[in-house]
Amino acid sequence: MYYLSDYREGNKFTGVYLCKQKQILKTKAGKTYYSLILQDKTGTIDAKIWELTAAIAEFDSMNYIACEGTVTSFQGNLQVNVNRVRVADEGEYDPADYIPCTSKDMDAMMTEFIGFVNSVKNPYLGQLLKKYFVEDTDFLKRFKAHSAAKSVHHSFMGGLVEHTLAVTRLCELYTKQYPRINRDLLITASLLHDMGKVYELTDFPENDYSDEGNLLGHIYIGARLIENACEDITGFPSELRAELIHCILAHHGKLEFGSPKTPGIIEALALHIADNTDAKLQTMTEALDGAKDDMGWLGFNRLLDSNIRQTHSKDE
Repeated sequence: MYYLSDYREGNKFTGVYLCKQKQILKTKAGKTYYSLILQDKTGTIDAKIWELTAAIAEFDSMNYIACEGTVTSFQGNLQVNVNRVRVADEGEYDPADYIPCTSKDMDAMMTEFIGFVNSVKNPYLGQLLKKYFVEDTDFLKRFKAHSAAKSVHHSFMGGLVEHTLAVTRLCELYTKQYPRINRDLLITASLLHDMGKVYELTDFPENDYSDEGNLLGHIYIGARLIENACEDITGFPSELRAELIHCILAHHGKLEFGSPKTPGIIEALALHIADNTDAKLQTMTEALDGAKDDMGWLGFNRLLDSNIRQTHSKDE
């Protein structure tokens, strides 16, 4: 098949793709059109059906659709104008081709991940980590298969492991530079900080917010899971439990970014900085990867609050 990442402006668009989202909208003139998000394992692309002719068969979100059209560009991003579509027949597609997946080696990442788990010397924190990442095989399976977001960054299978590991690596670096940090507390918080996303987001290929995710959010869900697990560990110190949960509650840094608390201890601040660093740099990396060989300015990126482009200079 021809993957979405292979298309360039001006190309003819044809193939079977997952309709991740379908919206029925109206232009300013009152004309009905469809706004779609199409997906395969290499990513997503925005698509529009401006003319609802007889060539546009009935279909819904999460259908695999065979479509034809033209690749255009809108505000620096590729977009497809679709003029023919039908629901694909079984046998025309392999569902595995439509699930975006980490490019990293999952076995290698998990070996490093479990290495961090085993490096925590505090018996209470170590027991807590092993409860989720060693003993609870169902949770671990879902954790490995999950994304870290619906669309912002690491929005692919394995993305939650990739993001969590990147944050933990940064936190490990901070503990070496700033010895006041309680390493066991920070490493535990970094490994657990996004565990609530296993329940906030649905499984692939949907990868959308669950009812629990919409109502509660991953920060509260994660904090609740940790609090309940701590209560099951005999003798878990109440002050250590409160400090760990505070790190989870404060890891977005500001109230307006979804954190019910702002960082009040150094470990919570370090976790927020590491989380924000990886999220922002991955967001920019994915935007630049999507630009391919376009070396011009790519337009204003809302998530980064800046107009961005690739670096022209190269290492000598």
